[in-house]
Amino acid sequence: MHIKNASILYGKDLEFIQSGYAVIENGVFTKIGNGSIEHDDNVHDAEGLLMIPGLINAHTHIADSIAKDIAADRSFNERIHPVYGIKRSILNKSKQKHLSTYMQAAALSMVKKGITTFADFREGAIDGITLLKNALNDVEIRCLGLGRVEYYFDTDSAKNNVDFPEDVKKTAESVLRACDGFGISGANEYSKNALEYFAKTARSHNKLLGIHAAEALESCRYSMENFGSSEVGRIVTHMMPDFVVHMTNASDDDIKLVASKNIGIVVCPRANGVLGVGVPRIASMLKHNCTVAIGTDNVMLNSPDLFRELDYIWKVCRAVEHEFVSARELLKMVTVNAAKILKLDKLGCIAEKMIVDAVFIDTHSLDLEPMHDPYTSIVHRASESSIKAVMIGGRFVHGSL
Repeated sequence: MHIKNASILYGKDLEFIQSGYAVIENGVFTKIGNGSIEHDDNVHDAEGLLMIPGLINAHTHIADSIAKDIAADRSFNERIHPVYGIKRSILNKSKQKHLSTYMQAAALSMVKKGITTFADFREGAIDGITLLKNALNDVEIRCLGLGRVEYYFDTDSAKNNVDFPEDVKKTAESVLRACDGFGISGANEYSKNALEYFAKTARSHNKLLGIHAAEALESCRYSMENFGSSEVGRIVTHMMPDFVVHMTNASDDDIKLVASKNIGIVVCPRANGVLGVGVPRIASMLKHNCTVAIGTDNVMLNSPDLFRELDYIWKVCRAVEHEFVSARELLKMVTVNAAKILKLDKLGCIAEKMIVDAVFIDTHSLDLEPMHDPYTSIVHRASESSIKAVMIGGRFVHGSL
C-alpha cells in the first residue's frame, strides 16, 4: 500500500512532514519521506490529511462503563475503593453478559476516537480477564489486559507483613499466565510481603507490573500513618513496577524517586477532576525527566477520549502549575511515551519498521482549518469528528481515505 500527499508526524520526536508519502508492506512501514515516489500498487491519496500515530490509552477500567455517572456526588473512597466502594458492588452484582456489552461499546468508542491500543486494569481474577478477552473478540483494537486477584489485607495484616495464602498465590499465577501483567489497586491494601510477591511473580513471567499510587490525599496520609512511608516509597522499595498510575498527590520527593528509578507515570487528570482529588503536576514530572503517559481511567467516571484528555491537561497545567507544557510533548504522552512505558516496541510512532497503527486527521475540518500549528491544533481542537480514518496493523478499521 502507498499513502501519498499526506502530512505526517514522523519518528519518536513527531517531526512534521508537510507533504510526504508512506509505503506499507505486511502491516509495517517500509519507506517514509518528503515529496513523492513512484508506486502504482494500491495507492491512497491523503491530500488534506495529517497522519499521526495511533493513540495509546495507557490506563482504563472499561468494565465500569456499565455504571456511567452513578453516585456522582459521593466521595473518592465511596465510589471506587477496591474493598467497599460502590464500583466493586456494581461489578459483583452485574451479569457477565451486560458487562461484556458495555465493555465492547467502550472499545468501539475508543477506535472511533483514534485509540488503537489501550491498557486495562481488570478486576475479577481469571473470570475478569476472560470476560475482557471475550468482549473484544469482535472489536479491532489492541488491548493489554492487566489482571489482579480479589484479595485484600486489613490494616493489621498489612502492617504485620502477612503473606498471601497459598491458594491466592496459585490464583495470582494463573491470572498472570492468562494476561499481560498485573494491574494492582494500590499499596495500602497489601503487606510488604504481598507487594514483593507481585513484583517477583511478574518478573518471573516477564509480564508488566503497574499499580495505582498517590491518587488521593487520604491514601497518602493512610500510608504515612500506618506504614511510616509514602505510598510511592513503599511501591518503589518493595515492587519497582514498570509504571505507576496517577501520582496526583505525589510529593517532590516521590516524583524524584520515581524518576531516579526510570519508572513510568500514567496520569489521568480528568478522572482526578471528577473525583475532586487534584491535578497531577505534569510540568514537575517532566522537569525531573519522568516518562509520562496518559490514561482516561474509569469509564464510570470519564469518557475514554484522549482528545478531551489532551485539551484538559494542556489548559489545567498552565492554570495550576503556571508552567507551559508543549503540545508536542503532550502528543508524545499518548503515542511514543505510552508505547515505551507499556513495552510496545513496534508501536507509538510512524517510522520505518514500525507497525502501521495510524490516525488520519482531516485538516480541512471545521474545527481545525486553518491549521497553523499541527501539534496545538490536535491537542486543543481535534475531536472524533476530525478523524477521517483509523488504521491498525496496516488495515483500515474505521473510516477510509
